[in-house]
Amino acid sequence: LLSQFDPDNTGYISTEKFRSLLQRHGSELDPHKLEVLLALADSNSEGRICYQDFVNLMSNKRSNSFRQAILQGNRRLCSKALLEETGLSLSQRLIRHVAYETLPREIDRKWYYDSYTCCPPPWFMITITIAFANQGISLPFQVAFFLYNGVVLDRFVLQVTHPLYLKNALLYHPQLRAQAWRYLTYIFMHAGIEHLGLNVVLQLLVGVPLEMVHGAARISFVYVAGVVAGSLAVSVADMTAPVVGSSGGVYALVSAHLANIVMNWSGMKCQFKLLRMAVALICMSFEFGRAVWLRFHPSAYPPCPHPSFMAHLGGVMVGITLGVIILRNYEQRLQDQTLWWIFLSIYVIFVLFAIFWNIFAYSLLDLKLPPPP
Repeated sequence: LLSQFDPDNTGYISTEKFRSLLQRHGSELDPHKLEVLLALADSNSEGRICYQDFVNLMSNKRSNSFRQAILQGNRRLCSKALLEETGLSLSQRLIRHVAYETLPREIDRKWYYDSYTCCPPPWFMITITIAFANQGISLPFQVAFFLYNGVVLDRFVLQVTHPLYLKNALLYHPQLRAQAWRYLTYIFMHAGIEHLGLNVVLQLLVGVPLEMVHGAARISFVYVAGVVAGSLAVSVADMTAPVVGSSGGVYALVSAHLANIVMNWSGMKCQFKLLRMAVALICMSFEFGRAVWLRFHPSAYPPCPHPSFMAHLGGVMVGITLGVIILRNYEQRLQDQTLWWIFLSIYVIFVLFAIFWNIFAYSLLDLKLPPPP
């Protein structure tokens, strides 16, 4: 029908013709989408509607021009706050709660609430916590693998102080830095039950809602980027120490989320946001303080130092750069964001620098590394 009102294929139709189409065929559309289309028509000062904006709406995609058209209009979509909706089921209240926990704009909350189908579910954060496999032995990672280590080493608190702990093929060790998988797999080893507990709690309480809103692709990118940045930061700034724990990825997600809340403080309508930020910061500070104390604590196995805390800082840096850009925009193309390319370029440059550093710096500096485990 739209093509009939655009015989010259300009990609635009007049708002008057667009409104007449909505009046004639509005009953065939989803009421929520009809409401957005009316707001789009009312907001356009140029007297014409872009066909691509219509396609983006009908296919559940949102471009920057479409967002601007809605935000600059009469905000018909936002006439009633989502919190005022009554008679919602338990699952609907959960989705609404997630929307208010993570999104600063009412229009994004409504869009997310109406379009979220839980298909696919937030599989990445759950999988990364309970996935399995290790050296051919099927064992659940993180939680169950920690229990396995506890039984084998007969130690559940400060497992990392056990002499046999470093013999695992997953953790990062400076003498084995040529084994590239260790820059990622170290996340499945933890220093003790206190380390594991805080990481798993933050990973699930923050990571799962973020994945429900932003999708597995974006959240997994932030998480993995934080993990890699963490191990590379250790290899550059704390060259003689091993690394364990998922703090790099967890801190990337949490710091991105907290930074997004601070940047959009007035728009965030989540309850007790100040208290929740304080609790998250206290948990992160406690875990980071534990890591710093452990790093400088006398080793029970003197040739080998305790794990480094630099992975935490690497994760935070990823979170407040790449992570903020990703979480700040809901259902928009990151390719259109200049800052995205700037921060991504900085991250790639750091990774390349760290790779060359690992190849040449260790021999040039003539460091005394701990013996291989």
